[in-house]
Amino acid sequence: MKTHVKALVVGGGAVGTSIAYHLAKAGWDDVVLLERDELTSGSTWHAAGLLPLFNMSYATTHIHKYSVDFYKTLEEETGLNAGFAVVGNLRMAQTQERMDEYRLYASTAETCGVSYEWLTPDEIKERWPLIETGDLKGAIYHTEDGYINPADVTQAMAKGARQRGVEIVRKMQADAFHWTGTHWEVTCTKMVEKGGNLVASDEQVVITAEHVVTASGNHAQRTAKLLGIKMPAIPVEHTFIVMDKDPELVKWREAGNPEHPVVRDADNESYAREERGGWILGIYEHGAPARFEYGVPDSFRADLFPLDLDRIAEQYMAMAERVPSCAESGLKDDFNGPICYTPDGNPLVGPAPGLRNMWLAEGFSFGITAAGGTGYYLAQMMVNGEAEIDMASLDPKRYSSNWMTTEFAARKNEECYSHVYILHHPDEERPACRPLRCSPAYDRQAARGAQFGWVNGWERPNYFGPVDAPEDFDAQARSFRRGGWWKHAVEEAKAIRTGVGLVDATAFTKHIVKGAGATAFLDWFTCNKLPKVGRINLTYALTAMGTTRTEYTIVRLKDDEYYLVSAGAWSEYDADYLKKAIEDKEAEFGRIDLQDVTTQWGVFAIAGPKSRDVLKEVIKDADPDTALSNKRFPWLSARQIELGMCPVNAIRVAYTGELGWELHHPIEMQNYLFDLLEKAGEKHGMKLVGARAQNWLRQEKSYRAFGNELGRDATPLEADLPRFVDLSKDFYGKDKLEETGVRVKCCTLLIDGPEDADPWGREVLYTEDGERVGRLTSGGYSVAFEKSIGMGYVKPEQAVEGTKLKVKIMDQLWDATVTCDSPYDPKNETIRKDG
Repeated sequence: MKTHVKALVVGGGAVGTSIAYHLAKAGWDDVVLLERDELTSGSTWHAAGLLPLFNMSYATTHIHKYSVDFYKTLEEETGLNAGFAVVGNLRMAQTQERMDEYRLYASTAETCGVSYEWLTPDEIKERWPLIETGDLKGAIYHTEDGYINPADVTQAMAKGARQRGVEIVRKMQADAFHWTGTHWEVTCTKMVEKGGNLVASDEQVVITAEHVVTASGNHAQRTAKLLGIKMPAIPVEHTFIVMDKDPELVKWREAGNPEHPVVRDADNESYAREERGGWILGIYEHGAPARFEYGVPDSFRADLFPLDLDRIAEQYMAMAERVPSCAESGLKDDFNGPICYTPDGNPLVGPAPGLRNMWLAEGFSFGITAAGGTGYYLAQMMVNGEAEIDMASLDPKRYSSNWMTTEFAARKNEECYSHVYILHHPDEERPACRPLRCSPAYDRQAARGAQFGWVNGWERPNYFGPVDAPEDFDAQARSFRRGGWWKHAVEEAKAIRTGVGLVDATAFTKHIVKGAGATAFLDWFTCNKLPKVGRINLTYALTAMGTTRTEYTIVRLKDDEYYLVSAGAWSEYDADYLKKAIEDKEAEFGRIDLQDVTTQWGVFAIAGPKSRDVLKEVIKDADPDTALSNKRFPWLSARQIELGMCPVNAIRVAYTGELGWELHHPIEMQNYLFDLLEKAGEKHGMKLVGARAQNWLRQEKSYRAFGNELGRDATPLEADLPRFVDLSKDFYGKDKLEETGVRVKCCTLLIDGPEDADPWGREVLYTEDGERVGRLTSGGYSVAFEKSIGMGYVKPEQAVEGTKLKVKIMDQLWDATVTCDSPYDPKNETIRKDG
């Protein structure tokens, strides 16, 4: 076997073989794949092999679609039939709310080119008379997917990989990883059979690899320990059963009728498909336990757990009602095996935190569906520097090692498993393992009706409901339309536009960068001019491909000291990129110190026409009447002020586009400052405001949000932010930025939508002639214009003020008009108001 390679892939399931195949196809001709046992001996062998295109995630939908298309080509290339039964996928709904879920998904699907059709209960019954449809409202039907044989598709990808030069080595376990500074040295041990177990032999070999990819499936916790990192990939039990023959189904097929589609009975938490005259029934029930929290036992190979019929009895009975002809079918076989999960159900795909040239592909709960696309897009990241789609939503660093624990991952993964078939509201907040990270003012805000959202472990108010609201108020307030929370967010948004509001922004990520090389480094690292001392700038760190990697507000504290503020949801994601860049450039630029101060500083954002009046009540200054004036405290500047007894690093900026300040304060003084501001705000009618109202308001100002408008699939110029890009200087990613040009362009749209719904930022955009030209990346309601609003990407020729478009909301096309940048107060007069 080779011992010096370009890339070493660890794991021989569907995901690992796909990665090896696609790396070779992308031009890396020196790839080795290791499997500790036999190919497919992990989760792959007992997977049901379904290929659902349905997914609410833009990135994951692209991944699934690529897989479905790719698997159809494998037989022609390799001569191996992967067992792909293109029978379609029927998702049924028992409620109108479930249909609303499908309507939102359908619009998202269109942005990725995924086709679908709608079926009524009568149409379902006409096509597949064995299905009972009396309780259904309808269904969404995908004709292009179905199911595949997991072992066969894995072997086909393995053969395709070998044909492209990949060496696949079985019975070889990776036992140690050492980074030399230029490459990885991976110590591998030959595994041998002994008494039915797989055990390590005395035979070892060291493989030198420039890149390593881990796709270790259920063994992810062992992999994490070997690498010295944390990852929340822990298996959960998943059951599917094989039923004996259904006589009516046998007759149906013998009469020459086509195979049934995969039948997804979401409201009964199950799926079913044909299997040799009978049915396979798969279940996502409550109470399925996490397994192997600290590693897979050596004795566990291609094994299963005992079947717990009591746990799935309700879903089993529901199947007999859905397909009455199977009621007398006995139980032929059962599969209750470990399937790896993550807290949000998305896999961990991308660079490992803190490590160089180490890539993770772990935590796949839908591994067969995702395998093909993961290999394709991860190979792009490794070979080209970035994928053609933004993969940030799958990045392993979205769960920070600073707070993520085994207990958190196990309990959240159990929750995620049980939530596979719940209604996935866009405003969904899941309760397990909460609250965990709380700012000091959490209890005060909760007492005032705060309904919290979860951001990188932090509890952050989404909106403020009734003070005496029941415990499940937020769960009842959710909807695919305007939920019960909507009116509260409207009042909060109005408060900032007409009076004053206070927002808890403590979750912001915050770093100090200082030292002799800090200025030269940041000038190279970001694309905008650096601010002068006491001033701030909005800027971007780019990827190697010139797209947007991170958005920063930079406050220059001293000539060689800077305070960087970035999105709260991406703390370790930002920290890892910043740290690695400093390591790369410190020898060139000089000493650079980096300090993560996120948990040292709380942040309140106060905004609105009366915000200055509130602060004047509590500011301590020789001349309090002028301390907050334009002359002493201009827009886009930073000052150290005192509010009562609290020292505050104040920044005159407002994400809502109103007169306002961010008040960065010592975290231990937060409750004091909260009480001080609340009391001072009483006579000015100050209202506590949550993230949802703030999100609406920033769209009225066309402020781009990272993870929405800003990401690794578009450049800042495509985001239409040339004012924040200084092309007169050299910066990382500049060449690719200029080479890319403007393929698409970000714009803001005012929408004449339905009276009871707003866009969520996942919807497809069309011209009036029916040409698909783009998608929304944000959506909501505008209190200034009293209609729906959205932001998104379209073809450059459509991103012109006055262009008429159509947006699909709740399966109907609604009029949308491209408006000017910053439609609310385009001249920034309110934000610069003196006083």
